[in-house]
Amino acid sequence: MIVVTGASGRLGRAVLERLLERLPAEQIGASVRDPEKARDLVERGVRVRRGDYTDPASLAAAFEDASRVLVVSANVLGEEALRRHRVAVEAAVASGAERVLYTSHAGADPTSPMAPMPDHAATEEILRRCGTAFTSLRNGFYASTVPMLLAGAWHTGELRVPEDGPVAWTTHEDLAAVTVEALVGDALDGVTPPLTGPEALTMAQIVGMASEGAGRTIRHVTVTDAEYRAEQVARGVPGEAADMLLTMFAASRRGDFAAVDPTLPRLIGRPATPLSAVLGASVPV
Repeated sequence: MIVVTGASGRLGRAVLERLLERLPAEQIGASVRDPEKARDLVERGVRVRRGDYTDPASLAAAFEDASRVLVVSANVLGEEALRRHRVAVEAAVASGAERVLYTSHAGADPTSPMAPMPDHAATEEILRRCGTAFTSLRNGFYASTVPMLLAGAWHTGELRVPEDGPVAWTTHEDLAAVTVEALVGDALDGVTPPLTGPEALTMAQIVGMASEGAGRTIRHVTVTDAEYRAEQVARGVPGEAADMLLTMFAASRRGDFAAVDPTLPRLIGRPATPLSAVLGASVPV
């Protein structure tokens, strides 16, 4: 049985839907913190069990009879993230899973200024020492971030952001597709190459694409980190979230998200989805 954690989240659910296209439902398990959110999966024949990274006993039940377990990274940072990831990996190994897969990031690096990236790098070390085969999926940066960054610019005509660097934006759908290939086969072992979209783009390039899609000019304005944070907070963005955005720009300036690799399109058997397709769907009517 293949067990997917975080099965009620966007990536986990997309993985499950694709697994259902490949395998009988009785060969698929969903581990979720709230089984009520996955009731429809039960009706389709998927084994749904409560699984919480803060409750090892729940994971023992959720991972029972698993041959492979996908550990979706926790939505927390620092030592708490590592504690939860360690618990999940250890539970998967204890269940007898022959392979543990983890959703890492293309920018995983212990020296990265962006908080989740050292966490991903440290979790990869946990995987290396877990005692069973593992796959650390170094996923590209979610393309769904871009429409959020552009949200105000559609109306103001300006995108005011700090200095940045190129990012190989990647869709959830493409990442779900390559994750399924890793779950059902043996194409990816250990730490993977970056699993990315087809091109790395700067914010200036993105603004150009957005202008073309909107049929009007959107200006790209570079501001200081301090100005950006102040403007975000003034719009109601919590300070911690504004700080996280700043670290994203800082990491992109180092080139941490610039790698473009052919592995994802090769495994899914089609070209990776370009960011232009995501932007086209997000232009306000």
